[in-house]
Amino acid sequence: MPDLKIQHILTLAELFTKGARYNFVPITTSSLGKSINKSQQSASKHLVELEASGYVERLRSGQRVSVRITNKGYAEMLKISSILKSSLESVPGHLEFKGTISSGMGEGAYYMSMKGYTKQFKTKLGYVPFPGTLNVKLKDKESIEAKRSLDAYPAIMVDGFSDGKRTYGWVKCYPAKINGINAALILLERTHHDDSIVELISEENIKKATKLSTGSKVTIRVPMSAKITQN
Repeated sequence: MPDLKIQHILTLAELFTKGARYNFVPITTSSLGKSINKSQQSASKHLVELEASGYVERLRSGQRVSVRITNKGYAEMLKISSILKSSLESVPGHLEFKGTISSGMGEGAYYMSMKGYTKQFKTKLGYVPFPGTLNVKLKDKESIEAKRSLDAYPAIMVDGFSDGKRTYGWVKCYPAKINGINAALILLERTHHDDSIVELISEENIKKATKLSTGSKVTIRVPMSAKITQN
């Protein structure tokens, strides 16, 4: 058994919780089996295999058995822990969305031109967006799920405001590129769109800059490794 198997990793983890890293701890295979949701026979087999491979040591005194994790066992678990930690803390290079440009209802131009938003866009994005949003209809479930996962990532937050007559919701902005053009994918607190539509804003008219039209296929990339700063 040159490599640890899943069942052996779980057994070693349980031994760690019982204090077997430095000390020989008394243990029964029946109690160990219950702890790792295996039979007494399976737990006994795990210990035999771990001992044979040098991951644990066992001491026997009559019917009493004590177990200690060896330096080799500790080093192997430390390596696995490092791999898991790196994997869990990593973020993808970017989220990708594929879809087609769809026609909107013209509301984006109205809302994106409001002073309550434009002042914040200028401060937080560094520019006042071209009036209007570009709507993209996502073509597959993977892209829709990617949109839903955006809430887990940091965004540039444009706060909601009131003009004295009504209130307007917040806007979350994610720096993005669409067919090579710098833009921001936005999520709105209030929208009539479902999850299959994403909206983008940019300093320039995206359609003209990319020479695209309604129905054109596009790819949007939102870098996840980019550091988000708020001014």
